[in-house]
Parts: sequence; structure tokens; C-alpha cells
Amino acid sequence: MDTTQTSPQGALLTGSVNYDDAETTMRTIAEILGAHVRRVPDGEVGKRFHWIMFQPDVLGQAEGIERVGEEPIPFPAGIDARPLRLREDADPETMQLPPLGYAAAAEDSYRIFARLRREGVIRPGTRFQVSLPTPVAVVSSFFSGEDRAIIEPVYADAMLGELEQILAAIPHEDLAIQWDVASEMGILEGAAGYGSPMEGWWSGGVLEGIAARLGALVDAVPADVEVGLHLCYGDAGEKHFIEPADTANLVRVARATTEAARRELSWLHLPVPIDRDDEAYYAPLAQLPQIPELYLGLVHREDGTEGACRRIAAATAVLSRSFGVATECGIGRAPAGTTEGILRTHADVAQPLP
Repeated sequence: MDTTQTSPQGALLTGSVNYDDAETTMRTIAEILGAHVRRVPDGEVGKRFHWIMFQPDVLGQAEGIERVGEEPIPFPAGIDARPLRLREDADPETMQLPPLGYAAAAEDSYRIFARLRREGVIRPGTRFQVSLPTPVAVVSSFFSGEDRAIIEPVYADAMLGELEQILAAIPHEDLAIQWDVASEMGILEGAAGYGSPMEGWWSGGVLEGIAARLGALVDAVPADVEVGLHLCYGDAGEKHFIEPADTANLVRVARATTEAARRELSWLHLPVPIDRDDEAYYAPLAQLPQIPELYLGLVHREDGTEGACRRIAAATAVLSRSFGVATECGIGRAPAGTTEGILRTHADVAQPLP
């Protein structure tokens, strides 16, 4: 593909990368995509490999929270996948959650990032990207019924506490925060298993509730730290929980969030299903708000450069603005041995950054 004749410029890694450790992740990204990325994540290695699946093991230690079921439900990496519930004597006013693990992981990985940048492996000016789940993701995935409304503010406070620790530990000029927005899309689309907020979880409309929460999360990031949104339809078994008909609901969430937030988003990422190389999927993008960086998740390992080029052609027929490329979700669960090929596809179809 002749990238000089196309609009994509730059690439975004949404978070997870299928390597065992942060240094390997960062070195490989720097080698293959160093000229294409403004931010480098740590790959969500260790217990974060399966995104939020380790959180029940953490929250189950809190006074007033218990696991549902007597026997653990085994999950890869030694994770117990049993859901959670509040005990009858739980007092949300006094409940203290243990450290969630995100701040500690960010501090450990930033030290590796800073060393690699000093050594010249990572380009000067590149930021360290920390991807965080929204509170709604954890609450909707592991709690049910009335417990959701009760535990949400408690968990949200704990997550904002993790953010504050990250902000205190990492120089702001080096930091970028990404909020991972998946469960909210499931709720908006009415996908099975995500729970209905209309059952007392929050008041007002679904979109309004989503936007208010996301706007508050965006505003919790100081102006001298970059902040982005990764809108997502899931990645269980490399499949979406529901296939979007087009980008209309993604655009609705983006517009409502930017209206709710006081500060500007630094970037926005939107997924593109592998079979959507038709202009109809991208047509609603004409209504996107002005956001400095837009990344379309149109890179798929199954059809590589050829497929990405088809989807780029459809997107450029609709969009009058520039955009970068990404995968539709993280690549942490991609088959072993495919990671470098996926990264190279980004470089094949997008121009380097200026």
C-alpha cells in the first residue's frame, strides 16, 4: 500500500499486547512502531492479561463483599471467576476496598518505560499510556441487581484513588490516561448480560447516564495529562458481544461525552468490525465532534494489510479529516506468534508521525 496517497497517519495501541512482560512489549512496539505512536502501553501484562477478570479476587477481600458460590470458578492465570455480592451487613458508607492494582502496575511499568527512553529505545516525547477500566465495567460485570447501585460510588472512588496515585507517581508530561469503555456500549446496545440501568441503577436516560459518568472520568485527568477514550464492543474469543450496525451509537457516546466533559479529549478510538468495508458503516462519523486525534480500529490479524486497506478506503470516502489506525480492541489474547505481524500491519497502512 502506498501510504503517501492515503490519510491514515500514526497508530494507537489500545492496551493489551500478547507478551509476558512489559519490557518486551515496549521494546517490540518501539522497534516496529516507534515512529508511528505517540504513546506506549505496557501491554497489560501479568494479572491484567484478561482485562478486569482479576478484580473479583481483589474485591472479594473487602469487608462486606463476598463471592457468589462455594467453589471457585477456575479461569486462566489462576483467576477465580465467581461474581460478587454485598453481604447483608455491608455498610457502603464505611466500606474500604483494597488497592485495585492499577496504580502499582503503572508505577512498576513506568520505571521500565523511563529507562528505555533514556537508553534511546523509546523516542523522546513519547508518553507512557495507562489504560483503566471504567467503574461501570467492573460493577456491571461482577455485581447484579440492587448491589450495582450501592457499590458503584464505592468502586468509583477507589478507581479515582488509583488514578490519583498514578498522577502523583508519574510526571504529567510523560503520562497519558485511556478510559476503556466497553460495558457502557453493551448497556446502550441492550446486549445480554450487561444489566439495565433503567432498573434503578441510575436515573435518567441511558445515554445521559453514560455521558455523565464518562465526562466525570475525563475531567478527573488534569489538563497537562493526555486523556483518551477507547470505545469497544468487547473481545471475548476475538468476538464482539454484539456487532454494531454502524458507527451511530459510537458517535452518540462520543458527542455526549465531549458535551458533558469540561476538558478536551486528546484522542478517541472507535472499533471497526472485520467485514465492514462499506461506506454505510462509517457514514455517521461525519457527525463526530472535533477531537485532536481519531483512531479507527480497522487492523485485523485475519486479513492483515489487504483487509485494512479496504476498510481505510471506505473510511476515507466518508471522513474529511485525518485519522490513525488501531486494532478494534487489545491484542493481548491474539494467538501466540501473531503479535509482531499485527504490529507491522499498522506500519504498513499508516504514515509515520511527523
